[in-house]
Amino acid sequence: MNSTAQSDLPYLDAFPAPSGAAWRAAVDKVLKGADFEKRLVGRSADGIRIEPLYPAASPRDRALRAESGRWHVAARLDHPVPAEARTLALADLEGGADTLTLSFAGARAARGYGLVAEDADTLDAALDGVILDLIRLRLDPAPQGRVNALLLAALVEKRSLNPADLAIEFGLDPIGVLASHGSLAASWPEIGLRLTETIGALKERGYKGPFVSVDTRPYHEAGASEALELGTALATAVAYLRALEAQGMPLAEARNAIAFTLVADIDEFITVAKFRAARLLWNRVQQACGLEPKPAAIHAETAWRALTKRDPWVNLLRGTVAAFSAGVGGADSLTVQPFTAALGLADGFARRVARNTQLILLEEANLWRVADPAAGAGGFEALTQALCEKGWQAFQQIEQAGGMPAALTGGDLPKWLAEQRAARLKAVATRREPITGTSEFPNIRESDVSVLDVVPMALASSLEQAGAAGETLRAEPLPSFRLAEPFEQLRDKADGLPQRPVVFLATLGSIADFTARAGFARNLFEAGGFSAPSGDGFARDSATDLDALVGAFRASDAKLACLCGADAAYANEGAAAAEALAAAGATIWLAGRPAENEAALNKAGVSSFIFMGCDVVETLERAFDVAAV
Repeated sequence: MNSTAQSDLPYLDAFPAPSGAAWRAAVDKVLKGADFEKRLVGRSADGIRIEPLYPAASPRDRALRAESGRWHVAARLDHPVPAEARTLALADLEGGADTLTLSFAGARAARGYGLVAEDADTLDAALDGVILDLIRLRLDPAPQGRVNALLLAALVEKRSLNPADLAIEFGLDPIGVLASHGSLAASWPEIGLRLTETIGALKERGYKGPFVSVDTRPYHEAGASEALELGTALATAVAYLRALEAQGMPLAEARNAIAFTLVADIDEFITVAKFRAARLLWNRVQQACGLEPKPAAIHAETAWRALTKRDPWVNLLRGTVAAFSAGVGGADSLTVQPFTAALGLADGFARRVARNTQLILLEEANLWRVADPAAGAGGFEALTQALCEKGWQAFQQIEQAGGMPAALTGGDLPKWLAEQRAARLKAVATRREPITGTSEFPNIRESDVSVLDVVPMALASSLEQAGAAGETLRAEPLPSFRLAEPFEQLRDKADGLPQRPVVFLATLGSIADFTARAGFARNLFEAGGFSAPSGDGFARDSATDLDALVGAFRASDAKLACLCGADAAYANEGAAAAEALAAAGATIWLAGRPAENEAALNKAGVSSFIFMGCDVVETLERAFDVAAV
């Protein structure tokens, strides 16, 4: 086929590219006077402005992976029984994973489970049939990280394997252990010495590393925004560079010992930008150290705090978005949390679905075939640059607090995380940050899912696990929370009652009049585990309808009634309906903001109002108080 220049296609002139001014004019016409900023401009947790439209852009800088091609599909090995762990590991590898993450008991990422192996023979049994030189291995950071690393090295020696032929990330992360468990069994200089000695011992045996893990999961689970997560990553890496250099390790060698673990969350645009920004920021740190930048080794894991216990099937969607974002953002390897992870230790089915989420993105969506899919997209480039700036500011803030260990032990970082956690939980409670299946579109008749019958263990402090005494570093252990927990606690409370609490939706007028607010109210109350029956519309124009309304309320066995209707129905019929329900013993709420009718409705018996933007968690707690009367 002969190529044709664009100028030879005159019909293209009939479709000129629209200007930004023309687009804005069209938008303003649709908005009909509504506020453009409120309707179409978003803000990230760091206050980054997110526009509805961006022009094409050229990347100011681009930092790519060290190796092009597919990212590595990782599965966590965290069953405490070696024989069961072996079965799961083989199934993961046969099912498409090429990386195993060994999560020993005591590791925070094991969530109270974890591989139990006291010696090389036990670990050998757990990995029986696993050909170590054909896969990649990772170790999750743990209080006994040095012991775990040397145990794995003992297994390699037992199998007479050449360490230089193996791809192992040893996961030594004492700062992450301090953040998660609240203590380290030595002073920071002594920790640096031990870390250097462990790396030296492993390198003498022929291992290439990386040996040190900069793991941001503890900070993300404690509420960190994207910028603060990036700041903790840089500050932790710099702390390790300083500690290793102080013990005589060349700076380039110390840099090569470090790998990163970042969290892939469910906001696609922000997550893609975060991973791209992480590479750029690490390059900047290397340049500041006088080093020629080398690509960061970045492992991604989908967000623990985004998982839900209620309607866990929605976690499949969350995991897919997060995995997509990590792949587009340039992760070197990726772990997708099983969709039942918040409920217990995942069974084979949940693990298979987690693997297949990645395999479909790799094999069918072919995400790996483009080195940087976001390059040139105005939104991604703008967000990447903004996160670079905000992340660097967070890094500087931690450095001003004395560096990462001091920011943890001195309380500065826990305080910043607590502030960000409170802000995010407020957004969840008001549903500005909705959780599908939990705070929005809940399913109070959901079916159970299965997990393995394994009882979790309590997470001990690092001192308890190490059995150490003497000089220690102590910090406030960072909490690990999921955003859905406040709503899940309400659902658990409702399920624990002899019968499900009830709110009667007193619908006023025609179906067209009350559907929107009745749907809003049902959604809100079911998020707390309430049943919310309603009628087909009452109190149109006669006492007969009021009698029917009262009769339906009494039949519902509810103590709380919520009026649902249009503003006109509230003005014309709301007071009469409220008085009739109050006479029948109801506590009366109303869906919406009544404006000028509020005084009359209050006088008639309406004691509370529910509306978009109200604190749903607090509202549901008050509803329980009413239902318990």
